[in-house]
Amino acid sequence: MATLISNGLVAFVKRACPTCSMIEPQLREAAAARRDFQVVTQDDAAFPSGVANLIDDRELDHSYVNRIEATPTLIRYESGKEVERVMGWDRAAWQRLTGIAGIGAALPPLVPG
Repeated sequence: MATLISNGLVAFVKRACPTCSMIEPQLREAAAARRDFQVVTQDDAAFPSGVANLIDDRELDHSYVNRIEATPTLIRYESGKEVERVMGWDRAAWQRLTGIAGIGAALPPLVPG
């Protein structure tokens, strides 16, 4: 099992999730803007496209350990410990956590996972 980053943001996603597909461009944007952004993909090792720091979790090992109940889920880690979690698309929370003020500006403010 690949190691998750201990300081930064980890997004858990899957291609079969309509909300995850909707935010695919935002996942690429966050990955390009932040070196401490990692994506864990549950059902397609190539999703989202254009993201370098991608972990294949088709066995759901990381998802189980991190108690992922819905996708997308964005988790902020500090010193290996979870300090904040957002389930679904919450534009204000994603902007705050990623530090990207305009991320998802054209998307609805809230979309459940």
